[in-house]
Amino acid sequence: MRIKLTCLCLIIFSTCSASAENKIIFYRDGALLQQEAGAVKGTIDIPLSPALLEHTLKVIPAPGTSILGVELRTSEPVSRSDRELEALAEQRRRLEDRLQALETREAIFTSAAKAQSGKAPRRSKANPDPMQGIRQGTDFAIAQLEAVYTARRKTTVEIQKIDARLAATKKSRRASERSVRITVTPPRGRVSLRYATAERGWEPHYNLYLAGDGTAQLQLSARISGESGGSRALVSAGSITDTAPAAALTLQPGGTATLASYKLPLADERFGDGIFNHFSGRITNTSGDYLPPGDAGLFRSGAYLGKFRFEGLSSGRNRVISLGK
Repeated sequence: MRIKLTCLCLIIFSTCSASAENKIIFYRDGALLQQEAGAVKGTIDIPLSPALLEHTLKVIPAPGTSILGVELRTSEPVSRSDRELEALAEQRRRLEDRLQALETREAIFTSAAKAQSGKAPRRSKANPDPMQGIRQGTDFAIAQLEAVYTARRKTTVEIQKIDARLAATKKSRRASERSVRITVTPPRGRVSLRYATAERGWEPHYNLYLAGDGTAQLQLSARISGESGGSRALVSAGSITDTAPAAALTLQPGGTATLASYKLPLADERFGDGIFNHFSGRITNTSGDYLPPGDAGLFRSGAYLGKFRFEGLSSGRNRVISLGK
């Protein structure tokens, strides 16, 4: 009877240990950490990430455990690198907003240019040279489009610079100076910590599969760039600010995860002849999602043709994509 009781206790203990798990979910604009911890003499001391976002820390007691107190500690004032990281993250979010706004401006002036070039010239006393007005309207719309393209290129370069500064700042920052002390009862009670950080843990990557029937399959994957710190890493296409967060997916071998696949219209397809691979086509985002910029691979009939830069696309918009010159 004593042997059976001992075995039962071991099974219960093993089950509890397996259910307790440290994990991190990387969202497109931050990360959510979950950490399990046990007390020693009623006290739990845990270091926190320097990139902790205020008002996101939550401490959940395990069944049979009661929380007596929670004390956030900072060994010294927040370092300059922490403040710089927060500022850089906010700059990056604003630049991403600007890219989406430029998508809208491009659509407006593209329509205006088409409308001007499609006008039939009608001469009148008030308008003796209708072609001049049409040319002026077309030239204005094209000039605005050039300004949009220039602004998008500069914005993309700025995002790349910020990403480089973020990486350099993270590398040079000091060790974590923030921690939390939790007192619980009973003396060996357990808790679960959950909090968010501003760390961007993945980069978008696409594979575009040409179907040959006026459509293409666009597969969006996440490539992990953040540090998991030994925790189980998952990825989500959603935002940490979403009321109902999107589903989190486990990583595949190689540190990637397929987030979504879209069947999108593809028009004006052109392929080059000869040894060098060339392709161009106009793709339309008929999904309800914004597709962020990222590197993309191109496939035709199962064959890999090369890599191109997908500049991002808002829902309902279209863009010409190309590979080779």
